[in-house]
Amino acid sequence: MTDVYGPEKRSAVMRRVKGRDTSPELKVRKALTKLGARYRLHRKDLPGNPDIVLPGRRLAIFVHGCFWHGHDCARGARVPQQNRDYWVAKVERNRARDVRNLAALEAAGWRAEVIWECELKDAAVLEARLAALLAAR
Repeated sequence: MTDVYGPEKRSAVMRRVKGRDTSPELKVRKALTKLGARYRLHRKDLPGNPDIVLPGRRLAIFVHGCFWHGHDCARGARVPQQNRDYWVAKVERNRARDVRNLAALEAAGWRAEVIWECELKDAAVLEARLAALLAAR
């Protein structure tokens, strides 16, 4: 089965997929700000370039999209019908990279947490989880 878009249109669609300042990331940042946390964004000197970093607490937070990082929820388990082999391999590479980055952060003495896109549906639960992360030192 071929792609429903031509190469130019497919390229334009994929270019619009953001890697920073995504809506899930903005929700987490808003919740952290509400809790009074001070943070930095996208520290390039840390493994994996974490989305949110709280340097005083040595806490790095990754906000992962379920599809792109292969979460075990319904959205993450979805595999496109077009170019299936490519997408399966891509998600597996992303997962392997995530494991390496988390291990490298922990080896460097950082606490690393992953917040999944599907976990952002309930704001109260998200706030409670973030408050617990901030309280644990």
